[in-house]
Amino acid sequence: MGADSAGRPNITEMLKAWSGGDRDAAEDLMPLVYDELRRQARRFLRRERANHTLETTALVHEAYLRLIDQQKVTWQNRAHFFGIAAQMMRRILINYAVARSREKRGGDDIQVTLDDTIPGSCNESDEQLIALDQALTRLEVLDERQTRIVEMRYFTGLSIEETAEVLSISPATVKREWTMAKAWLRSELE
Repeated sequence: MGADSAGRPNITEMLKAWSGGDRDAAEDLMPLVYDELRRQARRFLRRERANHTLETTALVHEAYLRLIDQQKVTWQNRAHFFGIAAQMMRRILINYAVARSREKRGGDDIQVTLDDTIPGSCNESDEQLIALDQALTRLEVLDERQTRIVEMRYFTGLSIEETAEVLSISPATVKREWTMAKAWLRSELE
């Protein structure tokens, strides 16, 4: 495998080798992406309630196991990998929240905040996370790209530029779509 200008292994090349069927590349990749996956998981879990029983390590391992099982993904680059990882973590947390919510039905109206501090500092309840996920599912029917932008910006904390790279669009388009998606979600969640 090649290396970047700083002599580090080239993650994009490893991802492409993995896409080409090289299972060793997938194993070699884990130590290189583990710290970033942990940062993503911490950002996700920071939004969860304070007594959340799912730990960072468990979320990383579950997401990585799901990523390794991906057979039909042609990895484009590092940003694409972490974008897909964000989707995996979102789905794991939603499944976890749905299971917990079944245990305690009922409650008041759900308030979810969407602000520009990505990731946010609020602790969201299972119900808030489920409400946001349902709103994102509705948004996906209307505009799939805006949904991907929200996942990458809100859940993962990717920058405007990183999101643009993953989606192969301009940063200006990401900014515009991000603003529209937030407005639509605020309307849906109020």
